[in-house]
Amino acid sequence: QVQLVESGGGLVQPGGSLRLSCAASGSIFSINTMAWYRQAPGKQRELVARITRGGSTSYVDSVKGRFTISRDNANNAMYLQMEILKPEDTAVYYCNADIRSSAYEVWGNDYWGKGTLVTVSS
Repeated sequence: QVQLVESGGGLVQPGGSLRLSCAASGSIFSINTMAWYRQAPGKQRELVARITRGGSTSYVDSVKGRFTISRDNANNAMYLQMEILKPEDTAVYYCNADIRSSAYEVWGNDYWGKGTLVTVSS
């Protein structure tokens, strides 16, 4: 079974920084697109940042210039460097990945981590 585990969440003051990590483990043949989502209280889950296997990235407008998504293909890991954090960034952040568990699978499957809480408050 494939598992995604996030880490790095916590409490920070506005303007602070935080680095989230996502580690994928289990039966992994290949990982296509990986992404970070977040869900704030009372709101729907939204896509924050996405990165392809080749390293192409995209971000939601609200975090452009402040967040940086990256990945380490050799270690099946993904990161989200968050800077100049704002109260509106407060949310549970989820790791998402499209993964093929073996060469026998034609299509990858969508996997999610359990989330890590980021709280930005004074």
